[in-house]
Amino acid sequence: MGIGRDVDALAAVPLFRDMSDAQRKLVCFTSERLVFRAGQVMFRQGEVSDSAYVILDGAADVTIATPNGPVKVATIGPQAIVGEMGVITGAARSATVTAAGETAALRIAREGFVSLVEGFPAFSLALVRELAVRLENTNRVLAAMNSARAPAE
Repeated sequence: MGIGRDVDALAAVPLFRDMSDAQRKLVCFTSERLVFRAGQVMFRQGEVSDSAYVILDGAADVTIATPNGPVKVATIGPQAIVGEMGVITGAARSATVTAAGETAALRIAREGFVSLVEGFPAFSLALVRELAVRLENTNRVLAAMNSARAPAE
């Protein structure tokens, strides 16, 4: 896949949708395009959050370590971004992300990602929306888990 196709792929990602082609091209030029084999770890829980990944093609499984072993919490596909929360907060990776099949991704280093947040208000607003949706979904899951554990009256 050439840079033109990567630029087009970014146009479909909600965080990058409101950017111009020239701005998306700059993101591609300042990012690293990687292809992961099925089962290859993109990053591990606990590692330094040094970059975010935009899934261009394929899918990845998100797992978290628990006392009872790893638990898959999500499978993400094309147009998804992963790893951005740690880049923003500076916290260690909160999950392990593994390619579910052959997966192409753009790796955006922390400095580049922070530049996007600082330089493009539309990107920042889309990022806030994405994080708010994830928080809502997490709250729903936790509420369902709590109600399932609640004793019947």
